[in-house]
Amino acid sequence: MAILGTLMTNVWIFAAPGGEWGALTGATSGATLRDLLDDPSPALAAQTFFRLAADGKFLALLTVLFGVGLAIQYDSARRRGRPWPKSYRPRGWFLLAEGTVHFVLVFAWDVLMAYALCSLLVARLLAASDRVRRVVFRSAVAFHLVLMTVGSLALALGDEASATGLGPDAAVVDLYAHGSYPEQIAFRLANVLALRIEPVISFALLTVLFLLGVRLYRAGAFAPGEEGRRLRGRLLAWGLGIGLPLSLAASLAGSQGFLIQRYVAAPALALGYAGLVGVILDRFARPPLIGSLTAVGRTALSCYVAQNLLCALACYGFGLGLAERLRGSGPWWVMGLWAGVCLLLVLGARLWLHRFPTGPLESVQRRVLRRAVPAAVPRP
Repeated sequence: MAILGTLMTNVWIFAAPGGEWGALTGATSGATLRDLLDDPSPALAAQTFFRLAADGKFLALLTVLFGVGLAIQYDSARRRGRPWPKSYRPRGWFLLAEGTVHFVLVFAWDVLMAYALCSLLVARLLAASDRVRRVVFRSAVAFHLVLMTVGSLALALGDEASATGLGPDAAVVDLYAHGSYPEQIAFRLANVLALRIEPVISFALLTVLFLLGVRLYRAGAFAPGEEGRRLRGRLLAWGLGIGLPLSLAASLAGSQGFLIQRYVAAPALALGYAGLVGVILDRFARPPLIGSLTAVGRTALSCYVAQNLLCALACYGFGLGLAERLRGSGPWWVMGLWAGVCLLLVLGARLWLHRFPTGPLESVQRRVLRRAVPAAVPRP
């Protein structure tokens, strides 16, 4: 769900004028509850609630689950007597290399680079004491909340142009609508600092969510049994109880509530999503679509890269150019694109796993790491 859910946010970046650069200039804005009050049309209502349900929530959920995975790898290393974090470092650096390639060749708003750097930090913290982790966790929470508060005040005090953006430059719009693939790569490299700003301002939040994933895993929130069910119920109640009202309030604030929406409300609501999935799985032994979602989960890295590649080919000028062709036609085609890409990912993942034990990029990662550090990567 986290993998497919991140696309619910990213698909609007691909469809916006100026593509990836449009996210920095306000081209992807204009779908908040405040906007809906001014224009209560069916199209804007559909776009608003579609994006409200997704923006930042599934990315936060993915980050928490990455922390869970890190905790599982730590426990595995300890059982096998491998040094930690030394045994994890090749995997972290390889993930950084994968993210860099993904950023340059596919998608400017890549999360793998940030995950790699954050995982290297948290891997060291897993070998530290509980007291050290608590201090880092609380400090990161405090720093992040202060940063988001200051940023939100700056948006509120600024004029309307600074709050919503001035729109992308005409040359950038033309680049993504008609430019070649090498030209887009060159543009990313020339603007790498601006396009990598989100991991910088959200690094403290990433650290919090990684550590939160570790704590939830060790507390048994993902384990069977009565205690696990109790924790999942609490995640559902607290996550939705705090995250949903905060998310609605931030959306009512319009563009000035963007930082609170994406970086404060979304992580809280993501925990509610995790609890909701857990409660459903506790009550139904085999819910509908669980096999399809599991296939995507087992090929998560491959599906994450593939969804961005498919959207780029569909929307940008070197592909089908749908962003330019369907510009001004409303949000329906964007939501349809998301559904179509999700269907292709599910079908592709299920077909692939019928013949292979892991996804294509997961297999490449495993083979490279096994050759580099044979003892660090167990055979499947």
